[in-house]
Amino acid sequence: MVEGSMTQGAGQGPEVERTATVRDFRVPAYVHETGPYAHSTHPGDVVPPVADTYPEGYTPTQRDLPVINRGDTVQVTVEPEPAPAPQSATGPGPLYVVGDVHGYLDELVAALQEQGLIDAAGQWCAGTARLWFLGDFTDRGPDGIGVIDLVMRLSAEAAAAGGYCKALLGNHELLLLGAKRFGDTPVNSGAGTATFQAAWLLNGGQKTDMDRLQDHHLQWMSRLDAVEEVDGHLLLHSDTTAYLDYGRSIEEVNDTVRETITRNDADEVWDLFRKFTKRFSFRDEGGADAVRSLLDTYGGTRVVHGHSPIPYLLGEVGSEDGEDDRGPVIEGPHVYADGLAIAMDGGVTMAGKLLVRQLPLHT
Repeated sequence: MVEGSMTQGAGQGPEVERTATVRDFRVPAYVHETGPYAHSTHPGDVVPPVADTYPEGYTPTQRDLPVINRGDTVQVTVEPEPAPAPQSATGPGPLYVVGDVHGYLDELVAALQEQGLIDAAGQWCAGTARLWFLGDFTDRGPDGIGVIDLVMRLSAEAAAAGGYCKALLGNHELLLLGAKRFGDTPVNSGAGTATFQAAWLLNGGQKTDMDRLQDHHLQWMSRLDAVEEVDGHLLLHSDTTAYLDYGRSIEEVNDTVRETITRNDADEVWDLFRKFTKRFSFRDEGGADAVRSLLDTYGGTRVVHGHSPIPYLLGEVGSEDGEDDRGPVIEGPHVYADGLAIAMDGGVTMAGKLLVRQLPLHT
């Protein structure tokens, strides 16, 4: 697929049996309260990791990732005038990717400044550079809508400078869209009855985001592509082969996903969300073959993804009782699956790191 052909809003192991419980599918009582929710910058307590693989019919109605209490916020010193991203004398500018943001706007701004993509005022200063976000802008963190607003603005500024800033669709975009559109409408989850509203709340949904969500945000999210190939890198949000269910080419996948969202059928959108929530397809035995199945179908020599935090891929998620609040030490992307996959979710919601890196990796 040619880069310029995509359409994007404003520029843009063994299976484990899960037993459904009442809590899986019940909308929490406080969703019906009229007052604001108690707002926490770092919502949730430590939750035991989910099973490595999911059985057929898995439905993500329980929070599937821990949010480790971060303690005092680490103050990041940002130089007032960051060096702009290096520019190519001819051809397209350098390529950068951003892992999951999950509402951590301040951390995103600091990471973009560190790479010389935006200046001290938060304006695009990278000229012809190309920037890709791998999805999951909202939930768990304090300012998901602020993150979306920033990405939309940088899309326009980058285009005016001869570069671009584009984004892929993550499972949390589908979750937020579903919560807004369908609310408490029951859907067939494959393991009983569920609702988007309940799933959104259980997976870090923030009332402040829902209150500020506007039509132009919804339109932008609904137009995001699911897959793209750039300079031999196959970019996608989730580390799953579920994309193969939606087409045999990048164009077909993106068209099918957009059409599914546009049809506005709650069960169809839920099935899409459920499939994009699967993870760890590339991690264990057979993982490299799973990556190859995507590369052989859609092109590219490496998959670059977000979704599954690197601490999860490495088994470093802190203690389950919350006594260890040091958080994982993440220095950069994780290359695995015989070197065919690059994980970019540094686990910012787990006291990890929000990753912004130039591709190809210089390692």
